[in-house]
Parts: sequence; C-alpha cells; structure tokens
Amino acid sequence: MKYVIVNGNPKTDGLCNSMFESVVLGANDAGSEIEIIKPEFDRCRVCGNGWGSCQSSRRCCFEQDGFGQAMDSLAAADVICFITPVYWHEMAEGIKSFIDRLRRCERGEEGRLAGKSILLVASAGGTGNGLVNCMHQMEQFCRHTQMKVFDFIAVNRWNRDYKGEAIYAASKAMASGRSPGITI
Repeated sequence: MKYVIVNGNPKTDGLCNSMFESVVLGANDAGSEIEIIKPEFDRCRVCGNGWGSCQSSRRCCFEQDGFGQAMDSLAAADVICFITPVYWHEMAEGIKSFIDRLRRCERGEEGRLAGKSILLVASAGGTGNGLVNCMHQMEQFCRHTQMKVFDFIAVNRWNRDYKGEAIYAASKAMASGRSPGITI
C-alpha cells in the first residue's frame, strides 16, 4: 500500500515532529511504502484572472517548483496523511499554501483525490488553542476534494502521550486497509 504523508512541520524537533514519527511508525508497521512530501512550494499565483490552467486542465501552470510531482504522488497514493503544527489558529504556512494550490486542481468527484482515505493530524504547542479551527480548515479541504477523513487527531502538550498512541494506531489501521467509517 502506498502511503503519502504531507508533513507541514517546518521544524525537525518538537511536538509535531514526535507525532509525525508516530504516523511513520504506524505506516511502517503495516508494511506500507511511504513517501513524504515537505510542502515547500510557492504560493498560488492566481493566474488567468483567478483561474489559470487549474480550471481547465486541473494542472497548475507553474510546476517548476515540484508541485505537479507532489500532486501526482497524492493521486497515486492509496492512503494519505496531512500533519501540521498550529500557528495562529491555522495550519503552518507551507501546508496551507500547498492546499491552496491543490484545491484549485483537485476538486469534486472528478478529482484524482476523490474517495481517498486521509488522516488529519494537527498539533498545537503553547496554549493548545487553535486546534479546532485548524482541523476545520483541513476538513473543508477534504470536503472540497471529496476525500474521506479516516480520523481527526488534535494534539497538545497535555495529551501528547495518549494521542501519540492514537496516531500510531490510526496510521497503522489505515495503512492496513481499514476504510473510513468501518465499525470494529
């Protein structure tokens, strides 16, 4: 099973990184082929009066930064995880910019992401505030692209111990082929 993890954490340590490691470990333990995307792409250029080639061909006309390859990787994935720290009640800037471009190309039931299973993970340090808003933003993207949310896991510094275990278990279950909405 091909598992693509979009890691929106710009840091290599801290709370979000330890949760990312739980995602990877769960996917590894299920025997998945893992690809990691670090969303370090340019922001949307809003070309063509707001709708460039993304409207007609579902491709971004600016693919020199690797965005097109990342889109193709997500389309080829069996399962996907988006993980981000929470900054100012939102996703980290890199993943937010990535989603802004991606939603223009991948939308509705005709999109290549429609029906794909996704795990959404957000981690907020400090006060822990902003998790609900961040999760809502990611959920809106999933509705737009008609992806199926496997689970929403919101982490802060007070629940990191048991949420890390939940992330591992969700990642492993999803990578083992469990579909969203299946009661066990």
